[in-house]
Amino acid sequence: MGLTFSTCWLLALSACGRSANDTAYDQLLRTLYRGTVPVVRPAQLAATLRSKPASVVLLDTRTPAEYRVSHLAGAQFVNFDTFEKAEFQDVPRDRTVVVYCSVGYRSERVGERLKALGFRNVRNLYGGIFQWVNEGQPVYNAQGLTQDVHPYSALWSTWLTQGRKVYQ
Repeated sequence: MGLTFSTCWLLALSACGRSANDTAYDQLLRTLYRGTVPVVRPAQLAATLRSKPASVVLLDTRTPAEYRVSHLAGAQFVNFDTFEKAEFQDVPRDRTVVVYCSVGYRSERVGERLKALGFRNVRNLYGGIFQWVNEGQPVYNAQGLTQDVHPYSALWSTWLTQGRKVYQ
């Protein structure tokens, strides 16, 4: 997922003609996402989790180390490195499934797999756990509520502006 100079240049060029409300992070996400899985914004997901928590299944699609540092409350772990072989038999098909990773790139791939398996109501958390935390939403680890977030790498950590960056 590393950005090359040409990708960075494209990001800079893609800023031309964007509205003043677009952030650099929004522009980056536009270049990463294929648009194959509808997104849900963090505030919208947080509201749904407060009002109807049983209606949503959360799937954290990062690595074990990232998940151990922190995750959304109640999220089930799906190892990105092996998801292509997963059948997701333990995931209820009658509920909305929200997938997330650091920024939404990896989770979109998992969402595509879920859709190919017949899941109909799959959403990708817009901006991933980074955007979730940047908007002040809570994350948890085995000990409970935490400020810790795994920033994936030094390059990607730039997009995590809130929380405490913890590599493990």
